[in-house]
Amino acid sequence: MSRPRIVVTGLGCVTPLGHDVASTWAGLTAGRNAIGPITRFDPTGFATTFAAEIRDFVPPPLEGRAGRWADEKGRYAHAAALEAFRDAGLHQRAPDPARFGVSVGAEVSRPELSAMADRLRAIQTQDPRDVLHGVDPKDFVVMSAFFPGSLLAATFDAKGPNLTTSTACTSSSQAVADAVRALRRGDADVMLAGGTDRLVEELMLMGFGLLGALSTHVEDPSTACRPFDRTRDGFVLGEGAGFVILETEAHARQRGAHIHAELLGYGWSANAWRITDSPADGRGARASMEAALRDAGLKPEAVDYINAHGTSTQQNDTSETAGIHGAFGDHARRLPVSSTKSMMGHLVAACGAVELIACIKAIQDGVIPPTINYAHPDPTCDLDYVTEGARAAKVDVALTNAFGFGGSNGSLIVGRARE
Repeated sequence: MSRPRIVVTGLGCVTPLGHDVASTWAGLTAGRNAIGPITRFDPTGFATTFAAEIRDFVPPPLEGRAGRWADEKGRYAHAAALEAFRDAGLHQRAPDPARFGVSVGAEVSRPELSAMADRLRAIQTQDPRDVLHGVDPKDFVVMSAFFPGSLLAATFDAKGPNLTTSTACTSSSQAVADAVRALRRGDADVMLAGGTDRLVEELMLMGFGLLGALSTHVEDPSTACRPFDRTRDGFVLGEGAGFVILETEAHARQRGAHIHAELLGYGWSANAWRITDSPADGRGARASMEAALRDAGLKPEAVDYINAHGTSTQQNDTSETAGIHGAFGDHARRLPVSSTKSMMGHLVAACGAVELIACIKAIQDGVIPPTINYAHPDPTCDLDYVTEGARAAKVDVALTNAFGFGGSNGSLIVGRARE
């Protein structure tokens, strides 16, 4: 029995480049940089004082108890999911609730976790009844990784599968893959899939700074994120959300939906090596990409573009380049590869879904977004990184990578929609 084809019918995102798909894509193709000094709090004393913040965000209204509880990360998720829901036309004809599911990549809500820790420390020196008086019990729920999925299910009346994946930078890519599996198994007809994260806050600046993972290029924050460049010195914190509506092709055709693209395949793997860095030979990345090609039933030569994980750390960029060489062989030399993180920072749990949307737009518009800030070639990073600016190109098949702290790897392949 052949498995059902899975198609993408809705797109939505909130990023440092824009609060919807159109503005984000316009920023990417223009090579616009969203990285600048941190304004949300005073970063004095930190080695890194810049990030890719979401600015002037006005969230759409949220109703009900879940809406009253939503934190900023939840509101990013809701705004992006609402755009995808409407883009798919589901606001006009809602799917069967029992056949509509949600799959979200998310992490623990760190600002709320930090605030909770402050309260617990205070208990050591004060009467607990005084400290906890007036504390809202919702905080215990809101800071959990599962909260965005629960919020979206309640908002869109999605009573089918409800899945949460928390694998750091790979979270939303694996959430999309989980949604594909649910559709292929027949557990749902429609899945809302993606991820959300909010990283620009003190705890993350401190933690990633202590790990030595962040750029400290304070002289010019606009060039701080420079993937594959020999002088790269770390990634830049970003934030946002990205969601897609996935359906079986039969369901989408039956309701007359506009199909953006086809989700052809996914692959995942684990490095099983170290927690915070990647093996130089790129074996985990290679395994993930090869698994995605097998799942899609494609030869390496069929891929026209790779949206790289491309974090701008020394180890990641070298490892990913080696993995691409291993998975694509001679075709790797002819394959355009770019990192959109160079413009909007690292969205961590949301990056895979947002970068999947960038791949879909590249297919639709025939434009490959660039890798900006590349000026110094690195002999260990020797691919075509699209450094001259956005490139016009026919893209029928695109692959996007996400590689997470902890060693998880995820690759998604998307292709042009069939007539």
